[in-house]
Amino acid sequence: MTISTSNSSAEPNSVSKFLSVFQYSKIAAKIVWSTSAPLTLAMAVSTLLSGVLPTVIASVGGMFVDAVSQAIQAADGSADLARREVLFYALFEAGLVIVMTGAHRLNAVCQSILRVLLANRINVMILEKALTLELAHFEDSEYYDKLVRARRDASSRPLSLVVKTFDLMRESIALLTIGIWLFQFSPYAVLLLGLAGVPAFVAEAKFSGDAFRIHRRRSAERRMQIYLEMVMTREDGVKEVKLLQLGRLFLQRYVDIFHSIYKEDRNLVLRRSFWGYLLSLFASAAFYFAYSWVGFAAIAGIITIGQMTMYVAQFRIGQNAVTNSLTSVNGMYEDNLYLSNLTEYLDHKVPETSGDQEIGPDPSDGIRFNNVSFYYPGSDAPALSQVNLHIKPGESLAIVGENGSGKTTLIKLLTRLYQPSEGEILLEGISLNSWDIDVLRKKIGVIFQDFSRYQLMVGENIGIGDVDELNEESLIEDAAEKGMANDFIKDLPEGYETQLGTWFKNGRELSGGQWQKIALSRAFMRSKAGVLILDEPTAAIDARAEAEIFSHFRELSSNKISIIISHRFSTVRMAGHIIVLEKSRIQEEGSHESLLASDGKYAKLFKLQAQAYQ
Repeated sequence: MTISTSNSSAEPNSVSKFLSVFQYSKIAAKIVWSTSAPLTLAMAVSTLLSGVLPTVIASVGGMFVDAVSQAIQAADGSADLARREVLFYALFEAGLVIVMTGAHRLNAVCQSILRVLLANRINVMILEKALTLELAHFEDSEYYDKLVRARRDASSRPLSLVVKTFDLMRESIALLTIGIWLFQFSPYAVLLLGLAGVPAFVAEAKFSGDAFRIHRRRSAERRMQIYLEMVMTREDGVKEVKLLQLGRLFLQRYVDIFHSIYKEDRNLVLRRSFWGYLLSLFASAAFYFAYSWVGFAAIAGIITIGQMTMYVAQFRIGQNAVTNSLTSVNGMYEDNLYLSNLTEYLDHKVPETSGDQEIGPDPSDGIRFNNVSFYYPGSDAPALSQVNLHIKPGESLAIVGENGSGKTTLIKLLTRLYQPSEGEILLEGISLNSWDIDVLRKKIGVIFQDFSRYQLMVGENIGIGDVDELNEESLIEDAAEKGMANDFIKDLPEGYETQLGTWFKNGRELSGGQWQKIALSRAFMRSKAGVLILDEPTAAIDARAEAEIFSHFRELSSNKISIIISHRFSTVRMAGHIIVLEKSRIQEEGSHESLLASDGKYAKLFKLQAQAYQ
């Protein structure tokens, strides 16, 4: 359902280009119609009237001129009848103009309202699709570019395509009506009318395709601009920007990208305008040739003065209709190119990752990793390799390893954010792929080291740990107490109603340790989960607070599977089961005492850290 534009160097021929303008019209019309059927219908009717009425008005104008001419030459006896005829045509034309003006206004109102409704509808469609994507999609730069292009270009394109389709219908109706009138004058006049706008159409089509290909190619550059702007203006980046004096460097890169884009845009605009001007002269020459032709026909007595006025007006309207038709076709072609970004994104097939199981056949089996390996896309080195692991219900597991050893990757596989490249992960005796994804995620409570700092109220920041209990204040306060956030929350001006972050009015910024306690409370909010995971959750908390938090954590998870990733061995030693990851593999496994006794990697790391406290 997509248009292959970026991969093909050949220019489409005129016939295929004309046909391609309708490729997405049905899809666009369906989206617009479903957004508001009454507004779409009103826009269609007003467009139809706008196509027919100019030709009728020009014809009535010619009749008016002839009626005036006859009234001037009329004898006294028929002068009153001639004047009434002149008045009739004047009033008739005025009525038609009123109706046409109303149709134009109605069309403009419908478009304005639909544009707002449609922009929201498309954004909702894009966000709904985003909810179905896997984490790997967001980490894939090419696919992320698709998402950015869809959001940037497509929100207005469906309406634009439908509007131009209606415009083409309007101008086609006008041309058909005008052609009938001009054919009575000369078939060659109809031919001249049709050919006058072709050169400008061909040139405009070429430049439309060039503009699209340039725009599409720039996705990464524009994303870099957005990133640099965010770093220089967001509170989470501005500290280092100021202290490391990065502002000028980033600003210069931002400006350099702009100048690169501007130079290409300027050259395209200049070429487009130059050729557009030259070829528009050809259309003007055709009009004035017809203008003179009709004038000499009137002088020769072949047509009346009123007919001359009508034919000149018809040819002028017809020439505008040809130009507008070709412009609409070019616009539809360009809209189709841009709309292909939206359909390419929405039509991307995401493998169905949700099973239908809501309970496992053997809850006592806990979690098993059977020969699990995982490779990140485009990487030949495994992030995890041949991992075999069994975690029993009620068991606490600690994962130790240097950065990049695969600790967080293991957690992301367990939470189904990634799919194993090899092997299988079982929960309660069945594969994770067989579980209903929503049921599975409710069974797991997790806080990652790069947890989110939501710009929400305190209570909501904690309550979203279990959205089903978002309004249960007692549960939120209990979770805050377990996460040791309750003490500082009481000191906030609005307590649990305090707005956090600096994006909104009266927002309060927290320290790093306080944010971590909020995130921990969010994890404790998931009280119904059978698996609790803390991935480096206490990096910004002092050792004493950490010990107290994990004391709460052990009480909370006494009958659950608990998994902790931490660099602090004072925390790690609390776990009954410890694994040491090194170079994507499990190198050691056992209890704290047995690992110290084996005097391997774990013992070495433990002793190094212990020396720092001596």
